[in-house]
Amino acid sequence: MYTAFFGFKENPFNLTPDPRYLYLSRYHREALDHLLYGINERRGFIAITGGIGTGKTTLCRALLDHLDPNTKSALIFSSFISDMEILQTINQEFGIQMGPDAKSKKDYVDALNQFLLGIFREGGNALLLIDEAQNLSHTVLEQIRMLSNLETEKDKLIQVVLVGQSELKGILSAPSLRQLNERITVRYDLKPVDAADLRGYVSHRLSVAGGGGALNFTAGAFTAIYAYSRGNPRRINAVCDRALLIAYADETQTITRRTIRKAITDLSGGAATGQLPERRSKQGVGPLTIALLLLLVITAGLAGWSLQREFVPSPEPMTVPAPVIPTEKKVEDLFLDEVSSFTGLFDLFRVDGQLRQGRAYGPNGKGRADMGDLNLGLVSLSMAPEYFRLLKKPFRVTVAGPLPTSLAQPRYLLIRETSDRGAIALDHEGRPRQLTRDFILKRWGGKVSFLHPYDERDRRLNKGMTSPEVLKVQRILNRVGYPVEQSGVFEEQTFREVVRFQKDFGLSADGIIGPRTLALLFQMTE
Repeated sequence: MYTAFFGFKENPFNLTPDPRYLYLSRYHREALDHLLYGINERRGFIAITGGIGTGKTTLCRALLDHLDPNTKSALIFSSFISDMEILQTINQEFGIQMGPDAKSKKDYVDALNQFLLGIFREGGNALLLIDEAQNLSHTVLEQIRMLSNLETEKDKLIQVVLVGQSELKGILSAPSLRQLNERITVRYDLKPVDAADLRGYVSHRLSVAGGGGALNFTAGAFTAIYAYSRGNPRRINAVCDRALLIAYADETQTITRRTIRKAITDLSGGAATGQLPERRSKQGVGPLTIALLLLLVITAGLAGWSLQREFVPSPEPMTVPAPVIPTEKKVEDLFLDEVSSFTGLFDLFRVDGQLRQGRAYGPNGKGRADMGDLNLGLVSLSMAPEYFRLLKKPFRVTVAGPLPTSLAQPRYLLIRETSDRGAIALDHEGRPRQLTRDFILKRWGGKVSFLHPYDERDRRLNKGMTSPEVLKVQRILNRVGYPVEQSGVFEEQTFREVVRFQKDFGLSADGIIGPRTLALLFQMTE
């Protein structure tokens, strides 16, 4: 919109990972140097970690321009993948042709080994780069470790780069991945842009966009940008893009501190405040809740699920810090029984007789204030612990491991919201408690339950259909790491990714988006 006004050829602050826009700050230069060293010196495994939005994916794409021409590369940007699929994808990316009889892992590993030996004999090198590696399951990471056995007497035949969010460091330190962790010889944790590099970062992007000679950022603007972004490139891009739009509307070529502050207000949607859930009464469960609990049990598993407006928004984020639980001491009040966890799950959707953040919506789009009219189903499924961050709405999960002798089995953790650091759980008194990621992984029992609103229509999406609901599903699939074209058409690519999604989460892998698949996709929406 504003590109012509400022004389740009393109948007300078686009959020897509375009390697042309990579600004080599001190930290990005060091990260690139570590990558090139590890690859050229055949060090085997390399790990690059960093916070969300620090430019890891852009760095990965820019790395390709710095590789030796004799280096063959295989890039994997979709990390929700099985151990068999990782081998299939690697061979496909390297252009290795597999015969029709290739079915086992050994077939794919043998073909890969022959390919790598051929590259080595010709004096070349091979690179496998996996982005968003924090989403890989332990089984897939172990399969990747086995690739280190593909070597000569002196050199590794393949260099593996694992790029992921900061939590990847904790994942790799797990006892079950000790052998892989010990094989990583080159590591680097990517930091945000320094305040001293901010001007250079902005100027570089303006220059690459091909214009903006008359555009001026004041010193106060840069101070405000850094105070907001803390050097995070994604946040810098977002606030600068909005600031240019504001300047365009005001017909000015100068970006001031005031412009940046207005941009920040626009991005944050104003000064919204969060709200804590109601504390549950110590006097027991009310008659209405008991009746609704029985209704939920009866209606669980009914057909007719929907992704339309009847979806319940997720609870607002907390605005006060929850007490942190660093160890397992004094956590007995977190382990809830069947009734209290079930009641708590329902209470997370209640505020003064209405659903949190508004009303539920029926097929006619009219809000329902009466909780008795709400159609809710209880969905239960088994899920690997590494996927817990994908769950965006309240849920409960069975507790694994030994419990205090005073507690009877089974017990549950009631999770209100998840984050990169862990999750917020509610204890017996309804008080929020912050759990670390390690605590959750250690106590994860696997059986997850959550509530899903639905109407009475039997909704199933099949291959070949075209509808707005298909488009909604495609958008969700993309957000959770299953890349499809967002066309609203249920074509072959969408079918394959739906099957992969169903396999990963233990659903019936038939490619049909039925009640349980819709419910899980609903759970993964913000």
